[in-house]
Amino acid sequence: MNLDAIAAIATEYPERQSAILPALRLAQEEHGGWLPPEAIREVADALDLAPAQVEAVASFYDMLHLAPVGKHMVEVCTNLSCALVGAQQVLQAFEEQLGVAPGETSEDGRFTLRAIECAGGCGRAVVVVVDERYREPVRPEDVPGIVEELKRGD
Repeated sequence: MNLDAIAAIATEYPERQSAILPALRLAQEEHGGWLPPEAIREVADALDLAPAQVEAVASFYDMLHLAPVGKHMVEVCTNLSCALVGAQQVLQAFEEQLGVAPGETSEDGRFTLRAIECAGGCGRAVVVVVDERYREPVRPEDVPGIVEELKRGD
């Protein structure tokens, strides 16, 4: 991992502890989208903190992953605005197309499906976040095309 980059991040904050979150984001990118235990230790060492402090932050934030995730992350907002216009049906369509339940990664490691609480796009629900790119509004009939696009892009 790029310890120099973490050190540079830390200089932007009055306390090294404040750099945990951006350092973890960097570590996650460098470790293929998740934070293995060695990444937690590396961040802790780079910031001169206890690994438990770093892990506490990593386990709190939903956008940080402590287990391997697929090459493509598909997140369906299931909060109230999205739920009222069919989020459950969109989620079910992704389950059928990807062959995984929410919280699971496909056996081939290509896709992780997640139900999330809020993507912040309530005015254009249902919001689906695919590889950090918002798609809105998404209907169940849109799902096969989205999955096909992802498969072609591999």
